[in-house]
Amino acid sequence: MYPNLYYALKDLTGIDIPGLRFINSFGFFVALAFLGAAWTLSLELKRKSQQGLLIYEETKITVGKPASISELLTNFFLGFLLGYKIIGAFVVGPDDPQAFIFSSQGSMPAGLLTGLLFAGLKWWEKNKTKLDKPEERTIRIWPHDRVGDFVVFAALFGFTGAKVFHNLENWTEFKADPIGALLSFSGLTFYGGLICAAIAICWYAKKHKISIRHLCDAAAPGLMLAYAVGRVGCQVSGDGDWGIPNTRPNPYSWLPDWAWSYTYPHNVINAGDPIPGCEGQYCSQLPVPHYPTPLYETLVCLVLFALLWYFRKRIQIPGRLFALYLVVNGIERFFIEKIRVNTRYDIFGFHPTQAELISSMMVIGGILIWVWMGKLKTSTSAASIQ
Repeated sequence: MYPNLYYALKDLTGIDIPGLRFINSFGFFVALAFLGAAWTLSLELKRKSQQGLLIYEETKITVGKPASISELLTNFFLGFLLGYKIIGAFVVGPDDPQAFIFSSQGSMPAGLLTGLLFAGLKWWEKNKTKLDKPEERTIRIWPHDRVGDFVVFAALFGFTGAKVFHNLENWTEFKADPIGALLSFSGLTFYGGLICAAIAICWYAKKHKISIRHLCDAAAPGLMLAYAVGRVGCQVSGDGDWGIPNTRPNPYSWLPDWAWSYTYPHNVINAGDPIPGCEGQYCSQLPVPHYPTPLYETLVCLVLFALLWYFRKRIQIPGRLFALYLVVNGIERFFIEKIRVNTRYDIFGFHPTQAELISSMMVIGGILIWVWMGKLKTSTSAASIQ
């Protein structure tokens, strides 16, 4: 396991860069997941715009104004935080990155230099386009121009929702240490993030008159790709999303033993027993091997991403590609829950997990949306004929 990039680089190349302890392996793959989803979303929104399915929004901007004091101060502050904490982590090389982030420690010189750099770049950017008399112009903003905003909304509300749903699912642990549970980098529930991010993005899309149905269809393949890449981070870091114990011998000669059952040595949450002879922060492994379910989900979801990418041009009724995403994602998650470690509820004698409940609703919802979109298309076509 590689809890952060420091361990990965040192193990693979022998190079020792203490500052890389700051870059959590799970967070690194989550960032890649966001980039992959943003890329596919941008491609799909552009394609739909070229087909005339999405339209632009006109907005007025003022060009030619010099940088204001507030803009310079804001950029300096953001640059200072980046330099003080992020660059400072490479300078200081903390043993415990999480404690370092929430402490007052940092590099003041790096913070000041980065802050001045950010403020200087903002001044230079504004000065390049400065006019003797600022002008008001009308510009067109297409939906694919807003992908950056979509990513910010997805990251902010997705992370918040993932933390909230995880703590609801593990209420006893949350009550024991609420501050630690909220500030911890581990403990994220995908469906919580998906639900909260979806609500925020739909609000933003409606505000800017972007078709929700076409937006959902455009996002569907990227959501599946992001889930697959994110699960790589779970597997590499050992964040606790593993399966139930699996002590049976590997029945497949072609399958590596670690892909059948794994003890997750040096996992990021320090679960299990101490590793003999190991010294440092991450020196635990599970006492018995477990199913590496994140690996299985990555492989299955990559196949499902390819499926959605194939059908994106073949399903003509708006909204149905997203309905298909809900169904296949829900089925995948429902069945993987059978061999995953998760908290179970007691509901009228049944003992489902939170993910089983949500995935079941996703499948049912996807089927209903598929039927509804077909009827909506039919009624719209009939109305246009009349």
